[in-house]
Amino acid sequence: MLLAEARAQVVRHARRLRPDGLVVGTAGNLSVREGGLLAVTPSGVDYDDLTPELVGVHRLDGSPVEAPLPPSSELPFHLAAYDATGAGAVVHTHSPAATAAACLDGLSQLPPVHYYTAMFGGPLRIAPYAVYGSPELAAGVAAALAGGRRGCLLANHGAVTAAAGLPEAYGLALQLEWLCDVYLRTRAAGLPRTLDAGQLEEAAAKLADYGRDPSGS
Repeated sequence: MLLAEARAQVVRHARRLRPDGLVVGTAGNLSVREGGLLAVTPSGVDYDDLTPELVGVHRLDGSPVEAPLPPSSELPFHLAAYDATGAGAVVHTHSPAATAAACLDGLSQLPPVHYYTAMFGGPLRIAPYAVYGSPELAAGVAAALAGGRRGCLLANHGAVTAAAGLPEAYGLALQLEWLCDVYLRTRAAGLPRTLDAGQLEEAAAKLADYGRDPSGS
């Protein structure tokens, strides 16, 4: 079986999506890239029934290599995200706070109310609304992730994160949901105080060393 470990990773993380509150039903999707291939969740399969054999393998032009079922309808923006970022994994969620923030009128990015914004390479941009699965949505995701961003919101839709591996991309999805929740609570309570570019750069430098093995190995 091609990309056996990548497909197993997709299943393990897909089964966490509902318990972690990141999706309802079969919403959301995950993918892992290895070289010129990627493993991606199929469309419409209950995550409790998902197995590695049902996770499809596709080329980076979207064509199937070993895929018993149709891929996620969002495969186009997964491919666009890989092209824009060079990442090794992409996670798409419909988590409540992220989706709510993405529905607010007049926002082009999530205001940086917390220094964890630096984890994403800067403020989280909001891709303009386009119907799911469309080339227009894929182009919006690519633009929102350009310049080293590791996450973005999709207007009236949800969120996307991208990182070197699936555990990291999934962790960023959880952090993105937390950031959006903090922003919404702050906005409801009063006028949010935001961080400037210099403060985010300072935080990014410190976060780069956070959790690093002190032995250096």
